[in-house]
Amino acid sequence: MGPTALPSTGASFREAVWIALGSLRASKLRSFLTLLGIILATTTLISVMSVIHGMDLYIAQNVSDMGADGFRIVRMAFIGDWDPKKFLELSRKNPQLRRDEYDFLKERARTVRDIGMQNFRRVTATNEGDKLDGVQLRGCTPNMAGITNTQIELGRYFTDTENQRHIAVAFIGPDLKEAFFPNIDPVGKQLKIDGRPFTVVGVAKKQGSVFGNSLDNFAMIPIETAFKIYGSREGLGYMAVALSRNHLFQAQDEIRMLLRAYRHLRPGQDDNFAIVSSDSLLGAWDKMTGAIAATAIAVVSVFMVVGGVVIMNIMLAVVTERTHEVGIRKAVGARRADILKQFLVESATLSATGGLIGVTIAALVSILVRNVTPVPMAMPLTAILLGVGLSTVVGLFFGIYPAKRAAMLDPIEALRAER
Repeated sequence: MGPTALPSTGASFREAVWIALGSLRASKLRSFLTLLGIILATTTLISVMSVIHGMDLYIAQNVSDMGADGFRIVRMAFIGDWDPKKFLELSRKNPQLRRDEYDFLKERARTVRDIGMQNFRRVTATNEGDKLDGVQLRGCTPNMAGITNTQIELGRYFTDTENQRHIAVAFIGPDLKEAFFPNIDPVGKQLKIDGRPFTVVGVAKKQGSVFGNSLDNFAMIPIETAFKIYGSREGLGYMAVALSRNHLFQAQDEIRMLLRAYRHLRPGQDDNFAIVSSDSLLGAWDKMTGAIAATAIAVVSVFMVVGGVVIMNIMLAVVTERTHEVGIRKAVGARRADILKQFLVESATLSATGGLIGVTIAALVSILVRNVTPVPMAMPLTAILLGVGLSTVVGLFFGIYPAKRAAMLDPIEALRAER
């Protein structure tokens, strides 16, 4: 960064910024190395915020189908830290949920608007020589469509009558339609699930995938049909919807009390089942993202401090290079405040430029990751503002010492300095 003419007394902020940008252009390699710490810090900060924000949006829109007033009753659940010892303990202690327990809850629960039952298994679907493995087969009560807010693209969901009569009908996900009926309406057509023929009655709207796992590779059949084919001893779970969001905890407590009573659990005994709500899932997600954010903050802080120290050293070198020019400016009436402002603006502009470069790199990384991998990154505006703002503040903070040193120069001694 060679000698650059300082602006006259009362120079504008814009002139100071142009001088800083001119210094950057004068020595591109040194400028890049100067800003490397700030660039890495900003890129890391925005990339992490983009991943967290993208997953927040995805979970809110797709992963949690329970809504704000829904909750699940399952055999066991692990939310947060995985504990193999606890998993083995619960596997031995917690019995499978049963049909009679569902009937008991459905008949007596008063604080739930609706309660449904479902089970899951992986199956193979085929149709005229085409085959699709790993299909998630869900046996569901007919009310599960309303409970989970299932969106219908074509046809309809199965009915109570079809469930009661054990009819072999299926409501399929978009993956099955694309695999077996790509160019035709599948409603009324047949496909085979584990070798058994089912008539397609409807197709769900596309949901996409999360971390490479498709949310559209499923078939839903009446729960009684599933019981007839596979039995009812394993894999059952219930899903309930409270009367309102305000009744959620009351509904959970009622279901817990009823199921404990049905299972004859004594006071003081732990539940041998689990209740999971959207709040608990989001709480676990917040805990995990909090740990990620804390790690990112530590890394960003190191990068910012390193970048700030480098900028301070560069600005000290700039002050030395411009000592004679500072003397000329003071000789024609520049105040200490003018000199201080000049070098502070230059330092902040240098750092902010690094922040902008970091934002650009993070944006490119976000686009690349979103298009090439299943990670749903989304860059929030707050991340951009925070990245640029933080880098600017770092430049101002670490520019204070060089700026004060320039402002305190004796004009006579400064004029004697070699140009």
